[in-house]
Amino acid sequence: MDKAPRKRRNFTDEFKQHVVDLYEEGMSRQEIIQKYSLTPSAFDRWVSQFRTTGTFKETVSLSESDQEMIALRKEIQRLKMENDILKQAALILAEKRYVIDRLKHKYPVSALCRVLGISRSAYYYRPKPLSDETIELEIKVRSIFRASHNVYGARRIKSKLEAENIVASRRRIRAIMKKLHLVSVYTKAKYRHHPTRKNEEKVRNVLNREFSHRKPLEVIVSDLTYVRINQRWAYVCAITDLFNREVIGYSCGLRRDAALIQEAFNAIPYPLDAVQYFHTDRGKEFDNNTICAILKANGIKRSLSRPGNPYDNAVAENIFKSFKTEFLERETFQSLNELREKLSDYVQWWNNDRVHTSLENMTPLAYRAKKAAEDKGSLQLTP
Repeated sequence: MDKAPRKRRNFTDEFKQHVVDLYEEGMSRQEIIQKYSLTPSAFDRWVSQFRTTGTFKETVSLSESDQEMIALRKEIQRLKMENDILKQAALILAEKRYVIDRLKHKYPVSALCRVLGISRSAYYYRPKPLSDETIELEIKVRSIFRASHNVYGARRIKSKLEAENIVASRRRIRAIMKKLHLVSVYTKAKYRHHPTRKNEEKVRNVLNREFSHRKPLEVIVSDLTYVRINQRWAYVCAITDLFNREVIGYSCGLRRDAALIQEAFNAIPYPLDAVQYFHTDRGKEFDNNTICAILKANGIKRSLSRPGNPYDNAVAENIFKSFKTEFLERETFQSLNELREKLSDYVQWWNNDRVHTSLENMTPLAYRAKKAAEDKGSLQLTP
């Protein structure tokens, strides 16, 4: 009986780019070809096209010298391919599976496996080609992960997939990430012991670790962190609305002082008289006449953490942990202006694109809009 002709497959440029990226990141040629049921010629052509022209188009306008260089590279690639095929042909003669295939009609498979020192399951196992659905899911997971600046883990990737009506368990997403070597920038949290001390200051901790179920601008929190610029240190201040974890004001400078915090306040696009409480730790930079004047002029009350206890300002601490892990520790800055530009881009991404598990896997601005719609606009605050 004649075999049905093999159906011709059409590959998108996105799929070709995915395959080439896997190869460039260390996955072997043979593994990729077997995994996606590709022909060696197609795989080699895609790699060659991308390396020589940066595109997968068949015809590209190139100079005569560039065309000669491409032809030379193709010839080298052909010779490498032939050499690889000859090596594989020599190796297969000694493969244990090949020996078993040749002798299993004569001796029991279990006996052959025992003599050759492999398990029966290892002999019978043959990796199956991936389905189109699995391939599309892998491409999607990788795309979401790269778009998140290598930040998202399985939980957030799952929420982004659900937004596109794609169903996949976190376990499956983790397996895909492991297979594609997609490692989030996050590390395991470490517990630090902070001994309890009596709060002897006049300003008490009004917030008392009640971070959730707040109204817009009911409580804003702030903290500072440091970052290296060339041969000196710089500082970043951020002010966050507890309602939706939105960074509403931020600044950076070379001095850890009141001017840095004042600049962050000046960047807030919302009316300051709508703020009820300003909560911080007991850093000296927050204890000065400049900050007190801003708060008094807008009727904002103070709330301070207990001495030596960062858990009282956990949201601000967590935000700066994310800032460091996702942004500051992964970038290099040669000047304060470069830091300011990159910080602005990161804050925009944080507010508009980064999903938060505490916000029903929504972005800060999307969460604010959702709650405003549910309350018929009563929560809407315009910058």
